[in-house]
Amino acid sequence: MEKTCTNVWNSCLQIIKDNIPAQSFKTWFEPIKALRMEGSVLTIQVPSLFFYEWLEEHYVGLLRKTIKKQLGDEGRLEYNIVVEQSSSPKPYTTNMPSNGNGAEAKNQSMPIPISINKDIKNPFVIPGLKKLNVDPQLNRNYTFENFVEGDCNRLARSAGYAVAAKPGGTSFNPLMIYGGVGLGKTHLAQAIGNEIKRTLPDKLVLYVSCEKFTQQFVDALKHNNINDFVNFYQAIDVLIMDDVHNFAGKEKTQDFFFHIFNHLHQSGKQLIITSDKAPKDLAGLEERLLSRFKWGLSADLQVPDLETRMAILKNKIYQDGIELSHEVVEYVAHNIDNNVRELEGAMVSLLAQSTLNRKEIDLNLAKQMLKNFVKNSAKEISMEYIQSLVCEYFEVPIEMVKSQTRKREIVQARQISMYLAKAHTKSSLKSIGHFFGGRDHSTVIYACQTVEDLIDTDKKFKGYVADIQKKLKMS
Repeated sequence: MEKTCTNVWNSCLQIIKDNIPAQSFKTWFEPIKALRMEGSVLTIQVPSLFFYEWLEEHYVGLLRKTIKKQLGDEGRLEYNIVVEQSSSPKPYTTNMPSNGNGAEAKNQSMPIPISINKDIKNPFVIPGLKKLNVDPQLNRNYTFENFVEGDCNRLARSAGYAVAAKPGGTSFNPLMIYGGVGLGKTHLAQAIGNEIKRTLPDKLVLYVSCEKFTQQFVDALKHNNINDFVNFYQAIDVLIMDDVHNFAGKEKTQDFFFHIFNHLHQSGKQLIITSDKAPKDLAGLEERLLSRFKWGLSADLQVPDLETRMAILKNKIYQDGIELSHEVVEYVAHNIDNNVRELEGAMVSLLAQSTLNRKEIDLNLAKQMLKNFVKNSAKEISMEYIQSLVCEYFEVPIEMVKSQTRKREIVQARQISMYLAKAHTKSSLKSIGHFFGGRDHSTVIYACQTVEDLIDTDKKFKGYVADIQKKLKMS
C-alpha cells in the first residue's frame, strides 16, 4: 500500500509517544501537522520557529531514528515553519540539518551601533540629576529560583531561560507571556531581567508597565522633549513591557511604541512583553503592532494544578522560615485554585492570624480562615458531586457512567461512585441505583461489595479510592 504523509507521521508519533513523557508529547508533537510526502522526504508543519529550534535541540536524534525506521536509510524530514510577518504571512520551508545544529545559526542578531548621549534625559530619575546607569526597575525577589515550575508554565519558563542566556540572540524575540490575573506574568518577566543583570551586568535592562510608559509619553509631549524620551528607550538592550493590553485605544502612544519596538528589534535588542490575552484576542491595538507581537514566541501561563499549587506554598513557607503540616498545605492548595496571588495571599493571612492570636496553624484554623477567600467553601457532598469528582479523576464522560456500557473503565468509575455515594450521603440504595442509570438496589450492593473486595486485594485500586476520598474530605 502506498504510504501517505499522514499515516507515515502517525506511525512516527506512535514510536515517539512511547519514548518521551506524556506532557512533552502533548506540548511538542500534538501541534505538528503532516503536510506532504515526496519520495523519501516527509514534510511536517510546525507552528513557529521556536518549535523548530526546540525539536532540533532536544529531539533531533529521536526524529531521525524514527524517520529512518519508517522510510528507510534514505528517509529525510523537512520542516514547514509558520512565520507570521506583516509582509509575508505565508509559512516558508527549511530543511532539517543533518547534524541538528542548524537552529543555532538561523537567527543572527545584527546590532546597530548606538552612541548613548550622556545628556539623554532618563524619565526614571528626577529632572536635574544625572545618572549614567539605568535603574532596571526590577524587584529582586522575582527570580527563576522562586518561580515554581509546573505543566502550567513549563514552556514560558523554558523560553525565559533561553532569553536570559542569550538576550536578542534567539528566535523568540519578542517573547510574549500571557495569561490570567495572578498567574506569574510579571514575576517571570522580571526573573528574566534579573537573570540577565546577574550574568550580563553591562546590559541596559529596563522593566516598565504600560501605564508608566504612557504617563512618561504624555509628560514628554507636554514638556516638548519627545526626542529625549524616544532616544532613551531606543538605547535599552532589554525592554520588559508589562500589561501591553492597556495600550488599547491609545493610538498616539501605540504609534511611538511601534517605532521604539522596530528600532530595538532591528538592532538585535530583546523585547519581553506581557498581556492578559493572546495576541489574536487583544482588542483596541493596531494591526501592525499585533503582527509584531507574533514575530517571536507567545507562551501562555495557565492555572496551576494541585501539585504545582502545593509546591508554590511549600516554597513560600520555606522562604519565610515557617513549618506547616502537609495536611494544611494540601487543604489550602485544594481550596484555592484561581491563581497564585490568591494562594499566597491566603497563606499570608493564615500566618498573620496565627502570629497575632498565638494559635498553632492547624487544619481547623485553615478552614476558618479560608472562609474569607473561598466562595462556596463548603461544597455539598451529593451524588452529583461525587459522580463529577470520580469522572474527573478517571477522565470519563459523566453520561457514560449512567449508560448501559460495560467497558471496564466506565464500570470501575460507576462502582466507585456508588460506593462513595453510599458512604458519604444519606441516599437509600434504591435512590443511588436510580441516579446511576435506573439500576436496582441489588446492583448497588454488588458494586459496593466489589469495591470493598478490590480495596483489600488490589493496591493500585485502593490508591484510587483513597485519592478520591481525600478530595471529598478536602471539599
